[in-house]
Amino acid sequence: MQLNKFTDYALRILMYVSRPSEMPYTIAEIARDLHVSQNHLVKIVHFMAKQEWIITTRGKGGGLRLNPKALDLTLGKIVRILQGDHQIVECNTPPCVLRSHCGLKGILDDALESFYQTLDQYTLADVLAAPPSTSSHSAIAFISIS
Repeated sequence: MQLNKFTDYALRILMYVSRPSEMPYTIAEIARDLHVSQNHLVKIVHFMAKQEWIITTRGKGGGLRLNPKALDLTLGKIVRILQGDHQIVECNTPPCVLRSHCGLKGILDDALESFYQTLDQYTLADVLAAPPSTSSHSAIAFISIS
């Protein structure tokens, strides 16, 4: 499973804005600290605001805050929404001549579902409370970012 940059940055933003702060976080601040372009973050923040995962406020003193309800979201739900209709392998475009005698797509689809089922066991709050895992068997250890 490969997470796209949109998903990677969105997860980082959710964790970033979950930290206690007297003032809302700004796009400029997050971009600087995460080393991501402001233009890219604006698109991601807009998407997450539409999902009601973050609360945005315009004007002086405005910025971003985590919607407390987002803490109860499972990582599986968050990643499914961020990744969209992502398939590990596409057999129809271009059409693969091996389709009629291949079981790979079904196996990969099962693996993807297992990946999401593992993520469904954890909420955003769990990620924020847990120390980094050192287990080499962690499902997240197999993620690469494109």
